[in-house]
Amino acid sequence: MAREKVITTVPADEVKTHDAALRPKLLKEVIGQRKVAEKLEVAVQASKKLNEPLGHILFDGPPGLGKTTFATVLPNELGTSIQLTSGPALSKPADMLPFLTNLDEGSILFIDEIHRMPRVVEEFIYPAMEDFRIDIVLGEGMSARTISMNLKRFTLIGATTRSGMLSGPMRDRFKMHEHLEFYSVEELAQIVRINAAKLNTPITDGAALELAQRSRGTPRVANSRLYWARSYAAARHDGNITEPIARAALDMAEVDRGGLDKNDRKYLEVLIELYGGGPTGVEALAATINLASDTLSDEIEPYLLREQYITRSPRGRVAMPRAYTALGKLPPKAKPDDKQGTLFE
Repeated sequence: MAREKVITTVPADEVKTHDAALRPKLLKEVIGQRKVAEKLEVAVQASKKLNEPLGHILFDGPPGLGKTTFATVLPNELGTSIQLTSGPALSKPADMLPFLTNLDEGSILFIDEIHRMPRVVEEFIYPAMEDFRIDIVLGEGMSARTISMNLKRFTLIGATTRSGMLSGPMRDRFKMHEHLEFYSVEELAQIVRINAAKLNTPITDGAALELAQRSRGTPRVANSRLYWARSYAAARHDGNITEPIARAALDMAEVDRGGLDKNDRKYLEVLIELYGGGPTGVEALAATINLASDTLSDEIEPYLLREQYITRSPRGRVAMPRAYTALGKLPPKAKPDDKQGTLFE
């Protein structure tokens, strides 16, 4: 009798639970970003020995590199609690009050996309960050009065993909400012193997390397590739992810050997075929592709810039020879340009 295959399905509302389960719990479990992790280990040890709250920390870098992971690991290291919110959710100072007044001694307040927090909210939390107090204005006009409320000592952790959009006074109030870099293929392969084990999914070293090579140097993308390969292996095979299965899964997902997906290729096609390789402004590209300019700047362009598919110039984005090669086109000949540097014919 043939043995019945058992395929486990994951409901859509459990995906976030699985994502959280894949996150490291302690700093020693974090793969990659070792320089940042080592500095955080020192800061945590100092906080414990001095019996002081951890200094405020700002993490910046492209999406998916571990900003939220570091923020959720630190409470475990310190044995404290964490509250999470995001910049767009804080439209006025009153929105901050529930978070600030419910903080425990030494606890952490994490604000994702902190660069999208309005300036009026920034100014409201300046005294909270410096002196652990807030000033609340009651009433209006001549009858208005200000009440100063003391807060428990806490740590603010901000995450941003655009630290330049934060005001200078806000940036200066963070004791640590850490920039997260892209991961190596070897680091991503290790992350894939560890997370596959957490998902009870057998995977070969070759398959882990194949997924890592197509993950754009980003752990979040690597996890997405792993989830898709896991689903493909369960649906079409016996659930084991081998190198041929990983390759077939990613080919079906339209992810090429360089990690470019359909949005990346659409970006390059529009830049080359419609705009002659540039220079072209990001707003024009976004309007043509029908994606938000922030999506292009934050999610698509960082990898294309890093891998030299495109370059930025004073007049806009310019396609590099590698972009033409990726689309199966012959690169144009380089020509000098006094204002621009090097352009292509």
